[in-house]
Amino acid sequence: MRLHTREWGTGDRLAVLVHGLMADHRTWHELVPVLTGRGYRVVAVDLRGHGGSGRGAYAPHLFAEDLLETLPRGPELALGHSLGALALALAVSELKPGRAVYSEPAWRLGGPDGTLDPAVFTLFKRAPRLLIRSLRPQWGEREVAAELAALDAWDERSALALSAYRAADHTPEKPVVRSLVQVAEPSTLVSGAMRAELTRRGFEVRTVPDATHAIHRDSFDAFLTSLSGWL
Repeated sequence: MRLHTREWGTGDRLAVLVHGLMADHRTWHELVPVLTGRGYRVVAVDLRGHGGSGRGAYAPHLFAEDLLETLPRGPELALGHSLGALALALAVSELKPGRAVYSEPAWRLGGPDGTLDPAVFTLFKRAPRLLIRSLRPQWGEREVAAELAALDAWDERSALALSAYRAADHTPEKPVVRSLVQVAEPSTLVSGAMRAELTRRGFEVRTVPDATHAIHRDSFDAFLTSLSGWL
């Protein structure tokens, strides 16, 4: 499936951004001007079932195949968050970015012990404003409106379908390109043991203390600091 994309900047360097479950290209609104200011042309996708992209079957390999159908090969930087980091890891050997950043990767959709069910996120479609306000009381109306728009465009069947993959482990055996794994502390997806194992496998791992799963959205300054030397 060819995905809906948004593009910013005219620089010679290319950065591609891949959002997580329930979000879309709007989640990168703070990162985009930073990247364009550093000479990047930025392309952000809406994964299938999200934003302006089409609907269909949902599975990890399909999200990855869509990236390969949509994005140009060889970007200087590829950054994926959560589900986007899973799709990016499955596509990275063919996408061939210069370097990859995996922010809170959902390589184990069920978390370290397999008990997290992606289907639970369908609750956000039932009472979205109430849940957003309770989880992110610091947000202003602009941030809430953008989140509500992304949720309204999101096909919740994607979460229901991913429930079948929660026991699967998609953790890469080794980095295909120079790769950073960015982890929140505490993290529901990446345990301390997994961080140590990723380091052993050749990934650089950086932890962002007192951060939520969506580091880029809720702790942007700390997110950017954690990317020092990678942009």
